[in-house]
Amino acid sequence: MGITTPGDTSTRQRILTATAEVISRNGKRKLSLSDVAVQAGVSRPTLYRWFPSKEELLSAFSRYERQTFDSGLAKATAGLHGVEKLDAALRFIVSYQHSYTGVRMVDTEPEHVIAEFSRVMPLMRAGLERLMPGSGSAVRAATAIRVAISHYMVPSDDTDQFLRQLRHAVGITAR
Repeated sequence: MGITTPGDTSTRQRILTATAEVISRNGKRKLSLSDVAVQAGVSRPTLYRWFPSKEELLSAFSRYERQTFDSGLAKATAGLHGVEKLDAALRFIVSYQHSYTGVRMVDTEPEHVIAEFSRVMPLMRAGLERLMPGSGSAVRAATAIRVAISHYMVPSDDTDQFLRQLRHAVGITAR
């Protein structure tokens, strides 16, 4: 992460949001810090105070995306237990993917996305597995994550079917 100034999270947030826009237009390889600064409405020196290099900006952006997902998931499952918590997590995954207007990096940087999936799939599986009772939870969680990734790679406009597929993968009977 770049150098941070206490209380200046709105600037950091604007830069990370602008990064999503610029990456979605140009891809990661052609990411220009100047373009990000213009999109964020900040000067280049301000951008460099927060993120001294392109690599640091991209690293922070990856963490930002993951934190956005994780905090949304935590809110969606707060106070729930057992199958209700698991089902709320699956509904969140479907909703997040369907409504997410951020970067479709798979369209601009497929090699990067595939490499990232290799890195994050075990983390995603472990997170979902923690919500599942009983034996076979590792296989069920891995299957659900692969279904979710499939829907990310080739989007579907049928969110009900996506949710039914995830529920089937984890063993939740029809609701």
